[in-house]
Amino acid sequence: MPVIFAKQPAYFLRNFLPFICLLILMQTASGQSNTDTTVTPIDSFPAAVTDTQAQMPDLPAMEIASDSVSKKPWQFADWDIDWWLPLASQVLKRHPYYSYNSDPVVILTGLKTFYGKETLFYALTGLLLAFALLKQSFPKYFNDLFSLLFRTTLKQKQIREQLMQTPLPSFLLNIFFAVSGGLYIDILMQHFDKAPVENFWLLFLYCALGLSIIYSVKFAGLKISGWLFNMREAADNYIFIVFLINKVIGIFLLPFLLLLSFTKGNVYQVTLVLSWCGVAVLYIYRFLLTYATVRNQVRFNPFHFFLYLVAFEAAPLLLIYKALLFFFP
Repeated sequence: MPVIFAKQPAYFLRNFLPFICLLILMQTASGQSNTDTTVTPIDSFPAAVTDTQAQMPDLPAMEIASDSVSKKPWQFADWDIDWWLPLASQVLKRHPYYSYNSDPVVILTGLKTFYGKETLFYALTGLLLAFALLKQSFPKYFNDLFSLLFRTTLKQKQIREQLMQTPLPSFLLNIFFAVSGGLYIDILMQHFDKAPVENFWLLFLYCALGLSIIYSVKFAGLKISGWLFNMREAADNYIFIVFLINKVIGIFLLPFLLLLSFTKGNVYQVTLVLSWCGVAVLYIYRFLLTYATVRNQVRFNPFHFFLYLVAFEAAPLLLIYKALLFFFP
């Protein structure tokens, strides 16, 4: 050992010298405390302190309640550890203040009841998806439809023939018009409190079927009239324009149906007025187109055409509304 210390003085100074110094300091402090410690006799306290304690009144002794002493809860006194369960779970099961081990409280409320417009939301979502599928399935038909409507091409007769030769998209868009138009009429009746039926969806079914029956009867009547009076071309042109505008109205009503279903206040009123104006403009445009088309093939008085519009356009709608009020007061 001395040889090691002699060969490695730096190691000795770095590791053992502080320890030896610490032992010397501790020994010195212990000797001083033993030397300086004196015991003060009881009689050496000042007399004033004794007199002050004598003058103080006797204070009542503080009583310690028997139940104020903290005790170890009995749940933790003795319990066997289950090695198959986590220790945290076992501690929570034996909690002294919270009953983690008891069964949960089950409140039977039955099925969840919805009081909002969830069904209407899903119906409008399905209507939008149906329009998207139609547009993606028949893109050329939609392009020709709006090109003919706004007269952006000179080949109107050719486009009309192409549209008349595609009956499937035409039939599907007619059904789409009946659905969107029936829903629009239903919302208006509910808004003005003129609904003959309280059930919203039953009234929608009546409105959609009513529109379908009206235009089916109109289609059949115009076909028969054109055959009887030997004016099939004029009747076909008139029918084509009527159902062309109907298809555009069905598409036009889509954004207004969304706004009328989920808005209130001023936004609702503005949307309602704009929808009326748009539908009125489309109907007026339809009357002008039919008048110009039929006038080129049949000579008639404008007043007679006005009488026809009143008798076969406005009167059937008013009669159907009156019948609904009669059967469903």
